[in-house]
Amino acid sequence: MKVIAINGSPKKEGNTYQALTLVGNEIIKAGIDFEILHIGNKLIHGCTACRKCAETKDKRCSGVPNDDLNNLNQQIYEADGIILGSPVYYSGIAGTMKSFLDRLFYVSGANGNMFRQKVGAAVVAVRRTGGSSTFDCLNHYLNITEMIIATSNYWNVIHGREPGEVMQDAEGVQCMQVLGRNIAWLLKMKEATKDTIEPPLKTTKVVTHFVR
Repeated sequence: MKVIAINGSPKKEGNTYQALTLVGNEIIKAGIDFEILHIGNKLIHGCTACRKCAETKDKRCSGVPNDDLNNLNQQIYEADGIILGSPVYYSGIAGTMKSFLDRLFYVSGANGNMFRQKVGAAVVAVRRTGGSSTFDCLNHYLNITEMIIATSNYWNVIHGREPGEVMQDAEGVQCMQVLGRNIAWLLKMKEATKDTIEPPLKTTKVVTHFVR
């Protein structure tokens, strides 16, 4: 089993990285592979709404084929667990991370929802405020794709300004560690019951709008 964390901060080893590492250390202790992918410093284009991925169904973004999304999305889709990590920009997700997630999850949906029933979690690093709203935005991606969301003993938000300061947030550190242990437990529980408990059948999505 493997968990991949997506670091949406422009700083490779800033506080978002520190938070993801705290989670990852617990996952590794449980004997599960863990890797952090740093995308926050890359040039990632936003979704152009071309819907070509729904036509090709090759698990790639055809509308913007030349940035790093297509170099990373396959290994993310193959992971058993996904963690979304972002700093806070104006009480929201960092721009590059938002563009990456919009396309990553849209391509997944166009190819049969490759995130369905994977274990997922969101992690936020913030200086002062806006953490809860950013955490909520990240969870939208997990909720809409039928992921199994791991939780902690508080919202997964950790505080600090300069890289490394989050380690002084004792409650935040504990929250990340508990999250890591819960992710590992969910993954092991899924693995242990895969031959004895049948998962819910996949249903065809009903899509409506309000223009009549």
